[in-house]
Amino acid sequence: MAEVEIPNRALFKASEVCEIAGVQPYVLRSWESEFPDLGVSKSAGGPRIYRRADVERVLRIKQLVFADGLTLAGVRRRIEDEAPPVLEEAEAAPIKELLGRNAKERLSEVKRGLMGILEMLSARPGEARVYAPVSSAAPVKRKNGSRPAKPARPASKKKRR
Repeated sequence: MAEVEIPNRALFKASEVCEIAGVQPYVLRSWESEFPDLGVSKSAGGPRIYRRADVERVLRIKQLVFADGLTLAGVRRRIEDEAPPVLEEAEAAPIKELLGRNAKERLSEVKRGLMGILEMLSARPGEARVYAPVSSAAPVKRKNGSRPAKPARPASKKKRR
């Protein structure tokens, strides 16, 4: 099969995936039923969106079905065989521990930074504030100890008749 160029984007709509892969929408939907982790639903019942890896996987499925003549069950087995080997639990434990510890520290740092931004955005005009640096260990609080106000929702637009 000819090499297909995937646009340099992170997310794609189903119609775009069909166009890139050269398949009909019903074919893509049938592959979604065979490979449930193909695509991500935005919300319950909402349209599916596809990551770049999903588009690559659709192209691989197409190659295996149309060029190699495999059934979808055969495609599933072939893709499972091609997947990189999974580390044994004893080998993976030290790696998980290291990643977990580092990830928790990074997430805490990000949370403190976002709290600082929220505090700045929720300040009233003319109200003086002292902001803690992002790397501080204590979360940012208002002087009176209250929580930051939630941002106001935009007024709903009513239909005119």
